[in-house]
Amino acid sequence: MICFLSFIVVFNIVFNMYFTNNASSLFFSIPPSQGRNTIACLNCMQLYPFDSLLCMKYCEFANHSPSQQHTLVITSVTTFITMPAPDRLSGYRRPWLRWLGWVILGLLVAGFARQCTSLYLNNSSLQPVGPLEGPLSVLPRVPETCRPHTHLMFLKTHKTASSTVLNMLYRFGEEHGLHFALPMGYILGYPFPFNVHRIKGYRGNRAAKYDIMANHLRFNKDEVQKVLHEDTFYFSILRDPLSLAKSSFAYFHDICPTFRKAGSLGAFADSPGSFHKAHLRNSHYARNLLWFDFGMDPNANVTQELVREGLVTIRKNFKLILLSEYFDQSMVLLRHALCWPLDAVVSFTLNKAHYRPPKGGPEDGFDLRQPVVNVSLTPAQREKLREWNALDWHLYQAFNRSFWEDVRRFGPERMDQEVAQLRARRDQLAGVCLLKAGEPVEAHHIGDKDIRPYQCGSVRILGYELQQGLDNATTEACLRLIRPEIQYKDLLDAKQFPRSQPSIRDPARKLDVNGVIEKC
Repeated sequence: MICFLSFIVVFNIVFNMYFTNNASSLFFSIPPSQGRNTIACLNCMQLYPFDSLLCMKYCEFANHSPSQQHTLVITSVTTFITMPAPDRLSGYRRPWLRWLGWVILGLLVAGFARQCTSLYLNNSSLQPVGPLEGPLSVLPRVPETCRPHTHLMFLKTHKTASSTVLNMLYRFGEEHGLHFALPMGYILGYPFPFNVHRIKGYRGNRAAKYDIMANHLRFNKDEVQKVLHEDTFYFSILRDPLSLAKSSFAYFHDICPTFRKAGSLGAFADSPGSFHKAHLRNSHYARNLLWFDFGMDPNANVTQELVREGLVTIRKNFKLILLSEYFDQSMVLLRHALCWPLDAVVSFTLNKAHYRPPKGGPEDGFDLRQPVVNVSLTPAQREKLREWNALDWHLYQAFNRSFWEDVRRFGPERMDQEVAQLRARRDQLAGVCLLKAGEPVEAHHIGDKDIRPYQCGSVRILGYELQQGLDNATTEACLRLIRPEIQYKDLLDAKQFPRSQPSIRDPARKLDVNGVIEKC
């Protein structure tokens, strides 16, 4: 009896779904109207000319009202069940009808299951669900699914661990076959405001958009957005301006006239205005360098309105600002913002600087962890440098607060756990890939010139030595992690422009239009 009633219900549901619920494939495209059933009958005759009796029965059914159709269905099924077996099967003497019967039966069963499942879910969704208790409550939550970001713009600021971030982008882009906006040399027209014509191979606004833009440039939103996708994720990284000033003084001392004139960082801090000539080439390295990289005037008079407008502009253009002092926490936030796997943000520190010993000092054998050049400052000099770089200081303070607000929303305990995972993975990769327990070494100790970092200014740029005896796949993965910025750019350039002139193998000889070493 249960089977009989279930069959009636299923048959009623299916007929109601396919013939009275505006879903029949026979007249799927016909708009509702009074003549719809007539058109459906004609379509039936065209589709099934070999069985006009079937279409006639369907036409009789379609011309009834919905309530009459329900009655006909129930009556027909009841008659079918109660008639003698020979008469019930008389319509299936032709083989194709027998197969059609099995198909209809399958549809009936599927429809019945679908209807019952939907009914169950709809009813259960109306009931309030409280927190799980007992053993089920300890089951881990299903991770949220997301799509990895592949359209990225990274504003590569100076002396902020940005080369390490660039390595991550190079690796990710190379592994996923993404299209880079590469410079013709090694920078995208810096220190001039960015212009699209500085991109190698640029063919006009109608050309295909680039997936990743990350080399040094001075930010210019109007030009940048011409060559990037609308859904591009913009981000950058900052550093404490006082620490940045120390690094900039050593790194850019040879090319910045302000620093050369001052001689020592302490002397410069005592009276920066007496040494600084804003109109001289490369003088921008001496004041508010972050503010300058973001495309704003580093020598403007500091006012609350100016600072407020600058912060509003940056927040409008950039979705995430990282901090180099909290690099691992920054990588966790970046990883989740981009929906990237852990290994994509695991890295070794690249372009790490160590100050050169004084002239006539020992070239080898000194402790790399101890700076040889004295860049210490008195408390008064530190305060003067902060005042001199007031725009950078306001910028750093504002986004330092935003950064820790992001960490709070992320969850401090969760952040600690993920930072520990990232560091453990880095240590694991260092053990596999690197000699000397992963400690950076001076360039002249690295035999392979393809992973030997380029040297610039009054500092020594450290690099890494690769373990020997690794298989090819492991070697390639490890090389990606430690390949210096210039060599990696040359590699991507050769892949993206295989027919162009080969890159200059000695980057120290690559000069920009001003005669200044580009990468420096």
